[in-house]
Amino acid sequence: MIIVADENIPLLEPFFGDLGEVRRVPGRAMTAADVREADILLVRSVTRVDQRLLAGSRVRFVGTATIGTDHIEHGWLDAQGIRFEAAPGCNANSVVEYVLSVLVLHAQRQGLADWTSLSVGIVGAGNVGGALARTLAGLGFAVRVNDPPRQARDPGGDYVSLAEALACDVVSLHTPLTTCGSDPTYQLLGASELARLRAGQLLINTGRGEVIDGSALLRRLQAANAPEVVLDVWENEPAIAPELVSRVWLGTPHIAGYSLEGKARGTEMLYQAVCRLQGVAPTRELGQLLPEPPLERLCFTGSAQDFTAVATAVNACYDPRSDDARLRYTMRLAATHRAAAFDGLRKHYPVRREHASVTVTLAEANESLRRTFRALGFRLEA
Repeated sequence: MIIVADENIPLLEPFFGDLGEVRRVPGRAMTAADVREADILLVRSVTRVDQRLLAGSRVRFVGTATIGTDHIEHGWLDAQGIRFEAAPGCNANSVVEYVLSVLVLHAQRQGLADWTSLSVGIVGAGNVGGALARTLAGLGFAVRVNDPPRQARDPGGDYVSLAEALACDVVSLHTPLTTCGSDPTYQLLGASELARLRAGQLLINTGRGEVIDGSALLRRLQAANAPEVVLDVWENEPAIAPELVSRVWLGTPHIAGYSLEGKARGTEMLYQAVCRLQGVAPTRELGQLLPEPPLERLCFTGSAQDFTAVATAVNACYDPRSDDARLRYTMRLAATHRAAAFDGLRKHYPVRREHASVTVTLAEANESLRRTFRALGFRLEA
């Protein structure tokens, strides 16, 4: 069995080596010739999987190691009898921790001693948005969730309008990209929605770049009383607009879900799907394959202040300012090189581990701080 896979999917050989021959190819440049002999195709969001890619191949299974599936032509796959699997929720925790790190930095810039005094509007309550809402609520934040499709299925749920979500101190976008239906998300935030945002507010987008009208956002950021904006996803990736990068507070190259655990969890989910397809029992588990983390333990003395300790721990695991600096550097390159440099930042992304890889030791019995660290996902020394 031949398995063709995006070269950026981690742990391919440890998971799939016993199932067949693994052939790595660049995901964005993947061609019909690359997949013609494949039985299994494994991709990420940068590969458009459609008739043009697969016609004439012997592919019988397609898996994407991502939550989103808007890069997949589902109807054509169904018509050809090609089985498809995604990895829903694989990197949800990674994105949640990305947002938490941004919130820490925002609270510090605002001079807040209590970051939970911020209200957070979450637009899109799927795997990522739902996990973020639960984490923030567990930490004590006031959370307001907007998700019209879910509200239609659950009229009694605790949902708010988009306008109410946009009125929060922080707005975090986690919608898929859809262009049809009763609630399309393409350019969900246009000029009129962006005009509602005020100075001091924070807008974070880790969903899909096209959910925001990029031209309208640039105009809003050039106007008075502009909000702070953090973008991890962009229109027209990888050829993103340097003018917009220069205006946002923080910009990162579509890596919010790029913790090692988040990426490898997607690989494991596809491995399990292929095992089911082949009728064999899985023999590999993610916990067996993850390497030792570079940071293993954090110790706080009795003099540590609660938010200071939290900020130290969260930023020790991940500080988005380093990714922001690398992205801004690529925008200084010649226009013909920027897109490749954007992809290069993702391909050669440094190892980032999740909170659960770190054990926190507290010198004194501070039950409030212990609850906070538990809610953040850190391990606590008994």
